[in-house]
Parts: sequence; structure tokens; C-alpha cells
Amino acid sequence: MSSAYDLHTHSTASDGTLSPRALVRRAVAVGVQVLALTDHDTTEGIAEAAAEAKDTGLTLIPGIELSVTWNAQVVHIVGLGIDPENPELQNGLRALREFRAWRAEEIGRRLEKAGISGAFEGARERSNGELISRTHFARFLFDAGHAPDTRKVFKRFLTQGKPGHVAGCWADLSDAVAWIIAAGGQAVIAHPARYRMTRTKLRRLIGEFVEVGGNVLEVVSGSHSKDENFTMARHAREFDLLGSIGSDYHGPESQWIDVGRISPLPDGVAPVWQNWPTAA
Repeated sequence: MSSAYDLHTHSTASDGTLSPRALVRRAVAVGVQVLALTDHDTTEGIAEAAAEAKDTGLTLIPGIELSVTWNAQVVHIVGLGIDPENPELQNGLRALREFRAWRAEEIGRRLEKAGISGAFEGARERSNGELISRTHFARFLFDAGHAPDTRKVFKRFLTQGKPGHVAGCWADLSDAVAWIIAAGGQAVIAHPARYRMTRTKLRRLIGEFVEVGGNVLEVVSGSHSKDENFTMARHAREFDLLGSIGSDYHGPESQWIDVGRISPLPDGVAPVWQNWPTAA
């Protein structure tokens, strides 16, 4: 189902495969009216996307997806409507990118010990050279024939207990939310069903998120099932959170996810965009 809103997408500024310009063109082509660019730990693609969106009728929402360590688990917090130039946000992003750079080198070293040479260089070649993620390693390992698809690459090489796994040391939840708020944005728990938490643990995460100032839950995600969308809608209503929707689009290689191809918000959930001047 196509949506006028897609508030979670990625470009080559992080681990997407379309440039910011091409991403905007794709969104316009499929009828998206409001698009958020939410690259991982960087705002570098926003200016290009905004320039391309000008005069197209599409509204570009400047965004970010921050990596957070919470209760020894990695979760992602999206920021919507941020000021990309905000110094507090940029200082936080700088620290995250420094860890990303070290982690990429360490993944390469660990894969080298496991008998896979050239992984760091291969991942860097598949990135923009500035931000190297696990996804870039997965693409290298897939291209090198180590697994039949990138999902199996993650399971065989990049998850806990596997040769290329490096534990994350990301932002605190309170810091991530504070950076987003300082930048004038709204903080969103991204794709909450993907974390495979128990109901109790997820509700604890949401509760702490609310306590530190977060007020939006990504109810509908490209990685959620229909039932998971409705479960997240119930959590949003119970915690009095606004609801967001996003495909988590990374590029045309995925046959399951496309820009704007997401379900609408379930009934009874107030949309994050309800008070935006750009509401479609």
C-alpha cells in the first residue's frame, strides 16, 4: 500500500544505495508527498536531498537515525524535523562516527583472523568512504560469495558470537533524545518490533524513552508485519505517544521494501505530523 508519508529512509550518506538526489526522485515517482531522510549518525545527505526536492511538490523532512545502547542492546532513535547544523547534535554525531570508524577497522581485523582477507577495504569501496557500516561488510561478503544473500551474511559473520561481530558502544538513550530535542526535532523509537524484545522489556524501553522526553513511536515500519503494526499501535495509545510510519528504505535491491510502500497508521493513533505545517 502506498503512503503519502515515508518518514524513515536512507541514502548513500550512510548505508543506502541511492544518492540523496536519486532517493528524492524515487519518492516523487511513487507519489510520496512528505519524505524524511534519516541516515545513520550523519546529516550529510540532507542538503542534497532538500535541493532536489525544491520545486517538486515533495516536502523533505530533515532527519537522523541515532545508534543507541540500551540495556546491553542496540536500538535506533530517529529524529524528525531536526536542524542539521545544531552544534549539540553534531558533537554527538561526531563521537558516534569516531566509534563507527574504529568498529569498521576492528571488524576487518576479526574477519582477517577468520581467513577473510580484504574485508575492510571491500566494505570501504562499497561505502561513501566516510561512514562504513555492517551493511557495507555484508555487501562485500555477499559479493565475495560467502553467503547466498546479505541476510545470511549477517547470521554467519556479523551477529553475536560470529567472527565479524563487534559489540556496539553507542549513545545513551537520554543523550540521543536530548540531541534531537536540542536540534528542534521529535524523537522516535524506530522499528520497535524488530528488536524482538519481550512485552515487558519493550514497555520498559518505551517508559524510559518517555521519561527522557521522547514522544513518538514508529508504529508502522517496512520491517513490521501487519500484526506487529497493530501491537505497536496499542503501545502508542497506552503510552499516549504520537505514531510515525516509515519504510526504512535502503535501495532498490530489496524486493520487499520500497519508498512509500507502507500501511497507514492504525485507527486511534495520532500521527506525528498532525501539527506540522506541511501536513499532506
